[in-house]
Amino acid sequence: MDRTHKVPQSLAINSDYKRSLLGGLELFEGVAAEDVQDLLQRCGRRDLAADEILLSPGEKNEFVYIVLSGSVNVHVSSPDAPVLVTMDVGACVGEMSIIGDRDPSAYVIGAEPTHLLSIHQTVLWEMINASHTFAKNLLVILSERVQNHNRAVAESFGELRKFERHARTDALTGLGNRHTMEESFLREMKRCQNDALPVSLVMIDIDNFKRFNDMFGHMAGDRALSAVAELIRTQFRPRDLIVRFGGDEFAVLLPEVAEQKALEIADRAREAVCGKTGDGSDSLIKIPIRISMGVAQAVEDSTLSNLIRAADAALYRAKNAGRDRVSS
Repeated sequence: MDRTHKVPQSLAINSDYKRSLLGGLELFEGVAAEDVQDLLQRCGRRDLAADEILLSPGEKNEFVYIVLSGSVNVHVSSPDAPVLVTMDVGACVGEMSIIGDRDPSAYVIGAEPTHLLSIHQTVLWEMINASHTFAKNLLVILSERVQNHNRAVAESFGELRKFERHARTDALTGLGNRHTMEESFLREMKRCQNDALPVSLVMIDIDNFKRFNDMFGHMAGDRALSAVAELIRTQFRPRDLIVRFGGDEFAVLLPEVAEQKALEIADRAREAVCGKTGDGSDSLIKIPIRISMGVAQAVEDSTLSNLIRAADAALYRAKNAGRDRVSS
């Protein structure tokens, strides 16, 4: 059923009412009533029920709607999405699709029973030609819409980046996680292989961590994991890639480092964790934590999976040899 009809004749005849009405509408603010009087006669009125869809993506729109009473909600992506903004009396909707000659980019839905002034696109262009003030108002509204759109995009992008960062970061230690490992480790491995440079992997496991958790509790276990992660971080170069491999295991990729040098670096890190370096006063750990480490160097055409298996095998050799040591 067509719910659009002519604006009541009193809107055109009663100049005082007309001026008061136009003064409350953002598109007509400051517009001389006589400049648009005849054009207003060609506008219509749309009655919108609560939850009724006025505009939607994929459906062509030919009208600019101005809220005379009530309000409408704007939703992005779907009618069930959270309300992006509520447009109250005086606000207009639909102008972006008219000016851009494209389908609406959002859903506009009645927030309550609402009455709207509907301006067909042909009348809109005539109003622009008839009144400089009307044209300026429309330009201001379009500018605000673009700014709001850009702000929404920036906020969405920020949320996306935050989500991606969380997806790539271990929440407890702040280190990269397995997802980071699969991307950054592989990229560095390929670079070193292409440049004929060595690259080594260190796998690290906290000794008897289950027993530690049983003795001191999981909260102490989490603190120990965080402390180990921080100590490990201080023992490697900024360019080395460190991730929490899972549970109480960590992995460190050392670009341009051969196995023998990697063994020396790993042993220094092991001593730092167990407090054997210096007098131990600067150690972050005041509890009996020890680690075992396995080191492997990538060979020609090694895949990341092969390198992980080789370093993991070296780690188990360290554990089988008594733990608290580094093996290759």
